[in-house]
Amino acid sequence: MKTFVLGGGCFWCLDAVYQKTKGVTSVVSGYTGGHERHPDYYSVCSGTTGHAEVVAVTFDEDVIPAGVILDMFFALHDPTTLNRQGYDVGTQYRSSMFYETTEEKILFEEAIERNQALWSRPIVTEVSRLPEFYPAENIHQDYYAKFPEQGYCQVIINPKLAKARKYYSAWLNA
Repeated sequence: MKTFVLGGGCFWCLDAVYQKTKGVTSVVSGYTGGHERHPDYYSVCSGTTGHAEVVAVTFDEDVIPAGVILDMFFALHDPTTLNRQGYDVGTQYRSSMFYETTEEKILFEEAIERNQALWSRPIVTEVSRLPEFYPAENIHQDYYAKFPEQGYCQVIINPKLAKARKYYSAWLNA
């Protein structure tokens, strides 16, 4: 099993897609990359903690290649916007990849290079060593499955799920 810690805006979006991805055994929404110990949702949303909203995606490489997990990441958010995704603005929504090993750092850098061809502007995704990861509160775990009718899910997450189905249907569970 391998785990990638990725930030692509609101963690609910990445969680919703990776929860439906074949070979993914766990998705944990959380916070990392900042200076405050034991942050919570409200402190991270204030933009004062330095943390990004992220997901820790654990997957079986015998089922889904690491490159597919990373290519999905770049398809599911705009990695060319600094500190924002759509209406979500602030450093907590930055495009980010947090590595634990040199091998992961290389994989992340190769994914950026590979996916740059899909974007007309430069990718600004931060690649940093993973500091402490703090799981988000239970309400934020598997948020889309709990609240699919909520407005944010309907307007923001559903189009991302549709895009994932269009480009990655072979890798998604029914």
